[in-house]
Amino acid sequence: MYLLALLAVYRVGVHIPTPGVDTEALQQFFARFEGTLLGLFDMFSGRALSQFSIFAMGIMPYISASIIVELLTVVWPTLGRLKKEGGQEGRRKLTQYSRYLTVGLSLFQGFMLAVGLERMSMDGSHSVVLVPGLSFRLMTMITLAAGTCFIMWLGEQITERGIGNGISIIIFAGIVEGLPSAIGGVFSGLSSDEQSVLRMAVLGAGIILIIAGVVFCERAQRRIPVQYAQRVVGRKLMGGRSTHLPLKLNPAGVIPPIFASSLIMFPATLGQFIDLPLLDRLTMQNNWLYNTVYVALIVFFCYFYTGVQFNPEDVAENMKKHGGFVPGVRPGPKTAEYLDKVLTRLTLWGAAYVSFICLMPNFITSYFKVDFYFGGTALLIVVGVALDTIGQIQSHLLSHQYEGILKKGMSGLGRIQPRRRL
Repeated sequence: MYLLALLAVYRVGVHIPTPGVDTEALQQFFARFEGTLLGLFDMFSGRALSQFSIFAMGIMPYISASIIVELLTVVWPTLGRLKKEGGQEGRRKLTQYSRYLTVGLSLFQGFMLAVGLERMSMDGSHSVVLVPGLSFRLMTMITLAAGTCFIMWLGEQITERGIGNGISIIIFAGIVEGLPSAIGGVFSGLSSDEQSVLRMAVLGAGIILIIAGVVFCERAQRRIPVQYAQRVVGRKLMGGRSTHLPLKLNPAGVIPPIFASSLIMFPATLGQFIDLPLLDRLTMQNNWLYNTVYVALIVFFCYFYTGVQFNPEDVAENMKKHGGFVPGVRPGPKTAEYLDKVLTRLTLWGAAYVSFICLMPNFITSYFKVDFYFGGTALLIVVGVALDTIGQIQSHLLSHQYEGILKKGMSGLGRIQPRRRL
């Protein structure tokens, strides 16, 4: 109930407009930029950007700040030691740095959005901003930054008191917001004989199979067996157990398609303002150049972010310290080399899977002639958040079940009367 209440607060805030903007003219302007960087941000914000509400920037500045801090822990030794050796206090400081950076990014992006809005106009005459000037820029900058900070606070409250990861659930709610209108558009197409029933049935079956495939791939793991040798600690014999090291098929998650979409859509957005043939070809999503560059960026970021998140040398060193080894592989550098080889091959398959999911919307929209977006980054986020939330709900149910069993056991022990000695 706490989670649903805070999500309701978020959805109400999406419909509160920022003062000084003609929202109807702005929505007409966004209709021309559906496949650009603006359209991507609008989808992640739950259509708050096209309405230019107080939550127009959504949670994207916080995600960008978290990614920047995560990458800085790799190249900055001080932050790296804070992450590895700082414990809970170190993680709290890194979270605090992410919050400060979020405020700075929100103020900067809010100012740039205000400047960009002042230059927008419909048909060269009707301006989107009613009263442009310095006062509008400052008011917009402060309003949007406050909205982003409020969403960040909502996400943290959901994580602490609700169920699931708050930031992910807010993005999930923004993406599925367009699902009812998409379903309504399909039925309206069937009623107007624009679409055949057989084609829509094939599309529905394909969507179910694709979602099942995404669930399977997100749960897929390569389990590397690990054996721990027996050792004597004091007077006790410790170790001697077998376990496994799970490596996910897609360890980088949705970060590679998000980064690739941002980079590939930036020149596409510039192509709306600059008349260059190369930028025009990048704007066409069904073009071979667009698909080639997009897949190359996804593969690059899959390997890059996996290398940032998983260090085979550190894992091999920790295994060696605790007496663990992979059967058939010598501990130390040989284990690190083996893990690196397995992870490299696994990441290749994961990058191919993510590339297929991200290119699938182009095929669906071109072949089935539908006007809704299915697949890509949105599908990966929706399925991933749903799986994580279901897992947390199940763990909560199990914990409540164990609490009930323990309470019954303690009450039963309280009713046992001690025997009297004869």
